[in-house]
Amino acid sequence: MGDAGKLEKAKLIELDAAFKRPARNGHVVEVQFNPESLKVTFANRTQEQKSPGDQRGNSTRQVPGAGATKLALQLWFDVTAPGAGSAKDVRVLTQQIAYFMLPKAGSRGSKDQKVPPGVQFAWGTFTFDGLMDSFDETLDYFSLDGKPLRASLNISFSGQVSTVSTTNDGQSKAAAGPTPGTRPLVQAPGGSSLQSLTDLASSGGDWQAIAAANGIDNPRLLTAGQLLDLGSASIT
Repeated sequence: MGDAGKLEKAKLIELDAAFKRPARNGHVVEVQFNPESLKVTFANRTQEQKSPGDQRGNSTRQVPGAGATKLALQLWFDVTAPGAGSAKDVRVLTQQIAYFMLPKAGSRGSKDQKVPPGVQFAWGTFTFDGLMDSFDETLDYFSLDGKPLRASLNISFSGQVSTVSTTNDGQSKAAAGPTPGTRPLVQAPGGSSLQSLTDLASSGGDWQAIAAANGIDNPRLLTAGQLLDLGSASIT
């Protein structure tokens, strides 16, 4: 029989203060059971802006603001399962995940400003860098002396997402299509074309390549509100 290979386990890795790389001697947790699914949410925020020349102050229009990205998942822990070690209370395992909710001194060591540590969720070719903003623990299957033996965690993160595949020789290779979350997305006005949006970009761009990357069949007529990744080009 062929070698089935080693099961890749998801990990939570503490990031440095700049959110750029794993922290030196930082907290690293390998999950006991991989999640069944990952829910990634992209949200566009809008801001109200007054129309020029309006004297009554009651005419506004919506303009896109900074976007947000979220990751939600569920994890399970069971001290009666193989690989749980010597733990007799499942909270010994789950508190390793709860670590990322605990505030600590800021990047400048300020005593009066404490924030949770940055965390990277990494599972195979999927990574997500951000902050853990919610932690919901359900305890069940108690022992005779009242110790919880199993737990399920619903956790969510806010930040940026990156989906990058890695080749066998360790070289990073971008996944097919645009990498979500790594650049701001542009919202297409009604009746606009991809060519016109590319022309308005400060650094220009190859609209044919952008159309292919975004999976656009008709670059001459875009859907109002359609989100586009214009690559290195940015709308002025």
